Amino acid sequence: MAIDEWFHSFTWLGVIMILLGVLFVLAPYLARYVPEIEKLPPILIYVYRRDGFYFGTSPILLAISILWLIVSLLSRGSK
Repeated sequence: MAIDEWFHSFTWLGVIMILLGVLFVLAPYLARYVPEIEKLPPILIYVYRRDGFYFGTSPILLAISILWLIVSLLSRGSK
């Protein structure tokens, strides 16, 4: 039964990581096509523009994904 629980939590972690990856990929495109997005606070989305290069990310999403990874690794190691 413990193996099934481990696979179930690992599956959810994979789904969450895929969703975060999609959000990370979409962030630069949102920054490129929505110029008003730069008016949002930098804690929500950070946009870097220079010579046709656009980089957009969300510091909150980065912090949540790193925190989720640390918590999942620590909780898996304690069992």
